[in-house]
Amino acid sequence: MPRYVYEAKDASSGCAKCRAGFEVVQRLGDARLAKCPDCGGPVFRVIQAPGLAHSATDLHYRAKRAGFHAIKKTGGGEYEKMY
Repeated sequence: MPRYVYEAKDASSGCAKCRAGFEVVQRLGDARLAKCPDCGGPVFRVIQAPGLAHSATDLHYRAKRAGFHAIKKTGGGEYEKMY
């Protein structure tokens, strides 16, 4: 489920939680929050960049740099080191 960030509409009012911003896990069909769950002050949802997954090639490169090795099953219960 997606995570949404909410902040206080007015930075001078509200509690410390909504002034700093807080995350809420919500379903796509759930209504947006209108009030802070702690103080009841008005909040708005902040537009965030989506989280992007790394490609498999990038992950293999990073694993190799960290000293990990990939293995491939060659058959008969034997494995071959790929890098």
